[in-house]
Amino acid sequence: MQRLQIDEGSAGQRLDNFLIRELKGAPKTLVYRIIRSGEVRVNKGRAQADTRLELGDEVRVPPLRLSEKPDPDASAVPAREFPVLFEDEAMLAINKPAGVAVHGGSGVSFGVIEQLRRARPQARFLELVHRLDKETSGVLLIAKKRSALTALQDVFRNRQAHKTYAALVVGGWPARKKVIDVALHKYLTAEGERRVRAVAQDDDDGRRSISLVQVVRRFAAFSLLDVTIKTGRTHQIRVHLAHEGHPIVGDDKYGDFAVNKALARAGAPLAGLDRDKLPGGRFERMFLHARYLRLAHPVTGAELTLQAELPEDCRHLLAALHPAPTAPDAPAG
Repeated sequence: MQRLQIDEGSAGQRLDNFLIRELKGAPKTLVYRIIRSGEVRVNKGRAQADTRLELGDEVRVPPLRLSEKPDPDASAVPAREFPVLFEDEAMLAINKPAGVAVHGGSGVSFGVIEQLRRARPQARFLELVHRLDKETSGVLLIAKKRSALTALQDVFRNRQAHKTYAALVVGGWPARKKVIDVALHKYLTAEGERRVRAVAQDDDDGRRSISLVQVVRRFAAFSLLDVTIKTGRTHQIRVHLAHEGHPIVGDDKYGDFAVNKALARAGAPLAGLDRDKLPGGRFERMFLHARYLRLAHPVTGAELTLQAELPEDCRHLLAALHPAPTAPDAPAG
């Protein structure tokens, strides 16, 4: 049994990233398995992979048979840079493309952070400040200093970061519905996949979650929304919008699977879509994009506004959708 003490150099790290670095030769699949099973303890209690470690924490790790060789996946990580929205000595903001995980683990060999580290071998420190789902595109922050990481994490933890996402949903969003205040419960399926469901506010397993919704544009069969999250729960926007009966286009976990299938098949009929205007005739991703982030700079304290333009594939889909019918003129008198 190993008992690892968290020092200043490790404070602020996620539990999974800490263990991957400490347990040389341990496959990532093993690291995530012992976390999920509860064999890893933080201060004698169970913890999640995304638990942030604090100075002085004790991490207990069960005995493991480890190869002396490094994880073979590590050498296969390709070096990759991503579109930069902002960069200085303290932090980096990129425009993450859809389909790329932010980090390796849970069946994913590598993600944004591993690819960035390979592309920047001279960088002493690169750590994710927060995360986006694999299929979500948009603004993602990476800290380049430990002090910047802890400062930015405090900003997110204290809800001082203002985050707005663009989401295309199925159906006509009701104009009166501007606030979603629905508790969420995170759980694992029998296959070990992470899922979230809406629960009653007084549910013991629920965590209060708030999303603000504004209609940006209406289409014949869809609505383009701006969603600003006041809490940062796992899959919050996806579950909140689906719970209201308007799932996000292309969401493979909580979406309208018939609509998703029709969009992904060139030639399949779909109401409200002019497929000839859609390059390739298909759309195969989730339409959720972190387009705006405003927060204080971790060093200067100055207000920093970051914006990521809507990806080309999303713009093409919007151009192919039928406009909402105009309301008939009111009768005179």
